[in-house]
Amino acid sequence: MARMRRKSELPQKICATCGRLFAWRKKWARVWQEVRYCSDRCRDTRPKARAPDQ
Repeated sequence: MARMRRKSELPQKICATCGRLFAWRKKWARVWQEVRYCSDRCRDTRPKARAPDQ
């Protein structure tokens, strides 16, 4: 059986939008390397990439 962990023991990252520290979640287990944002709100308000000048 899996051992329960304290939130402070889980891996953490800094959100690319708001700069807050957020912890690993079970639903991100398979994609943790790609997770960049702490929430849907931050993902939706992320700075948009500019189109290259022509």
